[in-house]
Amino acid sequence: MKIFCIGRNYSEHAKEMNAEVPQNPLFFMKPDTSVLKGNDFYFPNFTKDLHYECELVVRISRAGKNIQEEFAHKYYTEIGLGIDFTARDLQSECKKNGWPWELAKSWENSAPVSHTWINKSELDLANISFQLDLNGQTVQKGNSSDMIFKIDRLIAHLSQYNTLKVGDLIFTGTPSGVGPVQIGDTLVGRLEEKEMFALNIK
Repeated sequence: MKIFCIGRNYSEHAKEMNAEVPQNPLFFMKPDTSVLKGNDFYFPNFTKDLHYECELVVRISRAGKNIQEEFAHKYYTEIGLGIDFTARDLQSECKKNGWPWELAKSWENSAPVSHTWINKSELDLANISFQLDLNGQTVQKGNSSDMIFKIDRLIAHLSQYNTLKVGDLIFTGTPSGVGPVQIGDTLVGRLEEKEMFALNIK
């Protein structure tokens, strides 16, 4: 299983990170060990500034390479929700030195994914709403209508570089509102008002 993560796919998030809006999809990858199993997330000891980034997640259901955008809808059937946890202090250090971001992004359990998935036939893919609550307060609200690059475009783009296989995950980017978590916090993700995950930070 491969995990693709799309960067700067919401213009407001790009602004809050003082980054340019990309002309083409940006992506990085996480190893399969990044997927968190269970509801308890243990704060890693190598960062003091851990941030949540809530994202719609697409699960690939059919293998393909060099997929044309017009046919991309045939390669996924389900949508979930996840968090791209980021060690922001390590990311800042990597940026400053021109290093890759794996230290900040691609470590074990850094990609919690909902245990529940929703069939895309039940959703308006152009208007999927989702949110993240931190200790009962909503900190992120997003909608697929605000994506710079829509799901089918992302699949077509990624498949130019990698064969997509059944079970691969695409984290489609985060909206504005990213921020830090602390031990003792609870994160609850909702997609169209349906609770998709509840994470306890330990």
